[in-house]
Amino acid sequence: MRGCLAVYEREMLILKKKLARQLASMSVGPILYLIAFGLGMGKDVQVHGRPYLEFLIPGLVAMSSMTQAFAIASEINIARFYWRIFEEFQAAPIRNIAYVTGEVLAGITRGLLSIGVILLIALIAGIALSYNLFFWLAVVLNSFVFASLAVCMAMLVRSHADQALLTNFFITPMAFLGGTFFPVDRMPLWVQKVLDFLPLTHAAHAIRGAAYGETPQPFSYLLLAGLGGMLFVLAFYCVSKAKE
Repeated sequence: MRGCLAVYEREMLILKKKLARQLASMSVGPILYLIAFGLGMGKDVQVHGRPYLEFLIPGLVAMSSMTQAFAIASEINIARFYWRIFEEFQAAPIRNIAYVTGEVLAGITRGLLSIGVILLIALIAGIALSYNLFFWLAVVLNSFVFASLAVCMAMLVRSHADQALLTNFFITPMAFLGGTFFPVDRMPLWVQKVLDFLPLTHAAHAIRGAAYGETPQPFSYLLLAGLGGMLFVLAFYCVSKAKE
């Protein structure tokens, strides 16, 4: 437990040191998307009987919790390749499970922080949604999935540049195709089948349903929890192999 808290505290100290810049960075994307897609394109557009802005905000929440949770991989790689901090973790009496848990919790925290920024922007824009328990559960599970994936990828890549390639090929396409900016059910059937394999699609569906105050469907939550659990175990395995 102490090892987990030590790893988590280190990441939080780094985040605290650049908190102002981080918050500014987290707010730029949502503001641009709201202006370009929400006000510029969808001001008078209705999606499933609701204003497009109400559709967009949960999508931004799903996307931001994914990207910010996955961004913990960059911090891990900086520690590995430039500061050599990971070598100190190898020598320290910290169990692998403690290291993985600490980094995953740090990723989840980053995801939640970014959501706070988006909800503040939504409040200023006058967009009222239901931020209930199921909403936050979906956000946490989504962050858990991609924070666990981030730890896996951070252990497998051989350079910081390789991490950027993974983001460009996997995270960025998912951010735009996972039901964030448009309803998946309006796509051709074969495209829907493909997008159903993306965890962000299920996260966006769960977050949006909860934000609308609807009764959530358990499948999306179970899928995210199961996938997150498998990726967490895989992250533990990757860290163990990296320490050998």
